[in-house]
Amino acid sequence: MNKSELLCKGEDQRSTMACADVDMDIHGEELLLRGDQLEPPVERYYQATEIVPDVEGPLHSLLQKQPAVLGAMQVVSGILSVALGILFSVTQDMNESLFTLFRVSQLTGFLFIIAGVASSLLFKYPALLTVSFAVNSGCIAVAVVAACLISFDLAQWDDNDHLKLEALELCVLGFEAVLSAILCFWFTKERHAKTP
Repeated sequence: MNKSELLCKGEDQRSTMACADVDMDIHGEELLLRGDQLEPPVERYYQATEIVPDVEGPLHSLLQKQPAVLGAMQVVSGILSVALGILFSVTQDMNESLFTLFRVSQLTGFLFIIAGVASSLLFKYPALLTVSFAVNSGCIAVAVVAACLISFDLAQWDDNDHLKLEALELCVLGFEAVLSAILCFWFTKERHAKTP
């Protein structure tokens, strides 16, 4: 009895082991003999016969419109508004304009930053749809009040440097309000699509 037979039988007679003499060497590409010629083996691949559609998650149609892009633009324009507000606070007296007195630029800037972050997080947290809709609606209301204050200041002023900066802030505010209006429209459409 050789060594391999001993290993197959095992030392204990109560346990029975299966044993085979298998060549474990790695060989080169095996060729098949077909007629008089050697040909490589036919390779077979698995191919699905039916395409399974992806499962649509919550807010699928809304997320196809990329609200995170508009949210990122809201954040950037909000940062620009805050920067303009800081510039006005440093260069003007507090009582010189309503824009500086009520900190219009800082308030609208922070609100639009919050709205942009909420809109950007919808992909990860779909439950924020109501919160994002409420914040964007609030931003539109604050933007209308801020635009009225800036318009009043523009009608009263003769100072050319501050006039240009307030006109710039009015343009940024209009851009932010348009972004919020588009997002609110999309959110309303999604809410109506969810309710039967």
